[in-house]
Amino acid sequence: MATVARMLDGDADDARARVLAPTEPVPYGAQPVLLAESTVYGMTCVEELLQRWGPLPKPWLVLVSDAPAPPVPDARYLLRALGGRLAGVARVAYLPVLRGVRTADEALEHKDVLAAAGRLRRTMEGTTRR
Repeated sequence: MATVARMLDGDADDARARVLAPTEPVPYGAQPVLLAESTVYGMTCVEELLQRWGPLPKPWLVLVSDAPAPPVPDARYLLRALGGRLAGVARVAYLPVLRGVRTADEALEHKDVLAAAGRLRRTMEGTTRR
């Protein structure tokens, strides 16, 4: 999760992504972002969380590929079913380099991760900043 938070940081508007503790409230004006693997289990966890979401703003879902293949049909079906409860979906391709790094900062030393971070920020900023 820390790697994706660092990927979202960028350098725009002094806004910083950060991981919230399980009981910590979403700060006023913040855009909530959920992070899940592109597996059936990951999508089931998102579904369970959204069932308890309440009056908070619709969250973005950052879907991280867990393999260099598309999600299985059941995971794609769950994602389509949840689409109306999400502000948007941003996908992060499978990045093998992430399996061998110790920290988020170390991950950002790799050009593939930097490129994915740029795509992730552009995807989310393109929809949220109209």
